Amino acid sequence: MKLFTLILLSVFLGKSCSSQTKSDLKIAVLEYTANTRGFYQKISIKNQMVRVSKERGDTGIEEEIKISDADWKELIGYFESIELDSLATLKAPTQKRFHDGAAIANLKIIYQEKTYQSTAFDHGFPPEKINKLVDKINSFAKK
Repeated sequence: MKLFTLILLSVFLGKSCSSQTKSDLKIAVLEYTANTRGFYQKISIKNQMVRVSKERGDTGIEEEIKISDADWKELIGYFESIELDSLATLKAPTQKRFHDGAAIANLKIIYQEKTYQSTAFDHGFPPEKINKLVDKINSFAKK
């Protein structure tokens, strides 16, 4: 009887944890910005919707795209693999942004009323630990 109760409890807790992470990403806001003197791109993701803006300020026309279920699941997987507290300490692998060789990029995550922000890195060359997440975010702007 104890074994049956233990198995039932572990299955119940396992299900509730996986559904919790999906709802957690729904309340999170992911913002990726990249800019230089002649280029600007802001990608915001919230609740399975993507907004892409190519103009600075509020005057820019935003394109809004619904994220497919498959892409959303992939995004959840990448989001779960990130340690939010270490986001600000990640080192950029390249420094092309110092001499106009690449746009300056940043990733900001607003999650549970706390803001996590990366240090600046080159657009197209994010730190390795957030590479898959940033590439996925950028893929929405190309559609």
